[in-house]
Amino acid sequence: AHAHALIRDPSDMSLAIWSPSGVVAKAPVLRKAAKRLGQMGFQVSVDESAARKHQRFAGTDAERLDALHRMCDVSPDIVLATRGGYGVTRLLPQIDWSRLASSVSRGTRWVGHSDLTALQLGLLATEGAVTWHGPMACGDFGADEVDDITAPCFVEAMTGELEAVGFRTEAGFDGLEGEGVLWGGNLSMICSLLGTPWFPHIEGGVLFVEDVNEHPYRVERCLLQLAQAGVLDRQAAVLLGEFSDWRKSPLDKGYGLKSMVQAVRAATRTPVLTGLPFGHVPTKVLLPVGAQVDLVSEGRDALLVWGHI
Repeated sequence: AHAHALIRDPSDMSLAIWSPSGVVAKAPVLRKAAKRLGQMGFQVSVDESAARKHQRFAGTDAERLDALHRMCDVSPDIVLATRGGYGVTRLLPQIDWSRLASSVSRGTRWVGHSDLTALQLGLLATEGAVTWHGPMACGDFGADEVDDITAPCFVEAMTGELEAVGFRTEAGFDGLEGEGVLWGGNLSMICSLLGTPWFPHIEGGVLFVEDVNEHPYRVERCLLQLAQAGVLDRQAAVLLGEFSDWRKSPLDKGYGLKSMVQAVRAATRTPVLTGLPFGHVPTKVLLPVGAQVDLVSEGRDALLVWGHI
């Protein structure tokens, strides 16, 4: 983190929209996102292959890999994914990670979540470069209405103004202090990287996780996998975001997200905090994956601080 980094103006920043994963089903949504980001002040371009279609993907693997490397070489100020879905996993062995890292060192901010977790953690594992876990073009800026926290938070993060995120957590963590590398993202994607060269080996880090369409027992299973692999015990803290759009089962009999959190807390000595505002929900804060952060809590108020990046 640079304490006195220059705060940019959005009108001086180029923003390129690209498709690394799933197909963009509705072209008007992509057009609306580009227009809206332009109205927010950014100089917006849409990659030539962003709306391509191949099966469930935004183009063939080769086309999406080309788009990734094209973004690296063009190095706009911001590279924003259209959407997630599935597709980055197929590309991992072919990605030129040093090319991606050099775009970051030239100032490019790569932004996304969900399937983008594989790209962000792969880059952190191989090159130690920082990316931004945050919104995506279609789902967030192409929506009927843009969330009134997500949009200004995006602008602040991209211009270098954002230096912390605060949230309300459960009681019991008053006075907690920790520091380390911030990393994480979509829980299913994190677990899919275990045992591969693209899984970051972070000691004393702050791990954040979220997921969508996963019943709490599946979330618990993923988190216990990380605990049993020794990952959770090596962290300074684990932050849980939103686990949205799951359906209750008649078999639950009172089992739910609270039971899941209890089971995970019992499986690790690391503090597990709830309430981080991010996930597959309208309100998304932006989080610098790979940055050094401080985590402090007072009462139920927790603060994640990284300074200007």
